[in-house]
Parts: sequence; structure tokens; C-alpha cells
Amino acid sequence: MAESFLMEACVDSVESAVNAERGGAGRLELCSSLLEGGLTPSQGLLQVVKQNVKIPVYVMIRPRGGDFLYSDQEVEVMRKDIELMKSHGADGLVLGALTEDGQLLLDLCPSPSTETLISLGFQRLLTSGCDNSALEGLPLIKRLIEQAKGRIAIMPGGGINERNLQRILEGSGAEEFHCSARSSRDSAMKFRNTCVTMGATFSAPEYGLKVTDVRKVSSWGCGCFKKQEYWFIWMTKTNSNLDWNIVQGLIKQSYPVTSLNLL
Repeated sequence: MAESFLMEACVDSVESAVNAERGGAGRLELCSSLLEGGLTPSQGLLQVVKQNVKIPVYVMIRPRGGDFLYSDQEVEVMRKDIELMKSHGADGLVLGALTEDGQLLLDLCPSPSTETLISLGFQRLLTSGCDNSALEGLPLIKRLIEQAKGRIAIMPGGGINERNLQRILEGSGAEEFHCSARSSRDSAMKFRNTCVTMGATFSAPEYGLKVTDVRKVSSWGCGCFKKQEYWFIWMTKTNSNLDWNIVQGLIKQSYPVTSLNLL
């Protein structure tokens, strides 16, 4: 197992971004609406985060919640967001697109798809091991790292917390990991109207906030190190095929293709 690790923290506010850096995170994944798995953040959020942190900020490019099968119009929205986020200082991009088939991407050993990613120049694969959490998917994560042989970094993510982090890192041999490290805190609002809520009934509590916890990041990430940072991240879901037509179209105007994130 490596002696030190790099933590990538997913954040959806300036406060969380600052807390993540203060705690020792080496990279940020900037989103809005983490309740929906992360959507494209506003340009204003990116600009203010960049003004307040020095570590790399990768921006989620996801036009809506739900699945990753996008229409032509949604792909065009993604193209525009890529242009705008690049022009406002994004250090990298996080995005994904799927075919309608929804087939398992990684199922054989070695996976031809993994070899394709390596041949295309990707440098990082974020994965939960095609399971509900990185802990449950640990056997596949370990196998991917062994197969990769250092040609592509495998980064566990999904359900990582202070109780299972050590087991995941020791059991996989990974040198990086992805998490939110958030805690809940009560709103500072004194006036509260509990009869009116914003959004649907399943949305987050209006008077409760989830924010990246400096202490959690510090306790999990002590000893983190900064390795070479990568320009481009591709993120997709499990049980699915990448739509390479969309990939190729999007990356022509974005950063050099150097990494893939697979959840």
C-alpha cells in the first residue's frame, strides 16, 4: 500500500471547496446539486471558488439529473458549457454520455474497454467497482489496478467514509480516492416557514445544510500528495457502454483527453 494518498473532494459550494483545501484535499470536483449526483455548476460558482482555492478545480458537465442518454440538444448544451467553463478557468472537466443499450462496461479480465481507454490516453478511472459502493466493489477495483499495471490510475469512489477508507485503500492498492467528506449542520435562519418548501418533497431539508467537513478531510487525507494533475475527466455510470461518437465530438473542443471516471 502507498504511504500517502491524494483525496479528490466533490463539492457544490464555496464553503465546501475552501474546507476541502484546508483539510488537505489535492483536487476538487465542482458540481451543483450533489443531491442529484452532481450537475453543471454556475460560472459564478466556478469563478469564486477559483478565487479562493489553489488546488485544481474540475467542473462537472451534466445538463440534468437522471440517466446519461442525452439528446442532440442536450449534447449542444454540454458543448456550450465546456466552452464557458474553459474560459472561466476550469482546470478539467467531468462528464459522461451513454448509449441506450446500458450494457456492462467492465465484465471480463482483462477488459477490452479498459485497454481502449488506455490507448486513447486516459490517465485516471474513477470507479465504485460497478457496485453500490467502493467497499462492495473492492474485488473489481483491486483487479482493475492489477490489470492496469500503472498504465492508468484507478481511483475508488462511492460511499467512502472514515470507517471504510483504510480497508478500501489497503485492499485495492489505490493511491487516490474520491469522496465528499460532508457533515450536516443547521441553517442560521431564525425565521422559518415550515408550511412552504422549495422543490419537491424528496429534496434536501431547507433548513439543513451539508458541507465538506475540514476535520473529516484532514483526518482522512493526512499525508495526501500532489502528483501530476490531469486535464480531462470522463464520468459515466455502471452497466453501460460509452457513446464514443459523443465522446469524440465533445473532446475536440475541450482539454486533452487524459482520464476517465467510471462510477
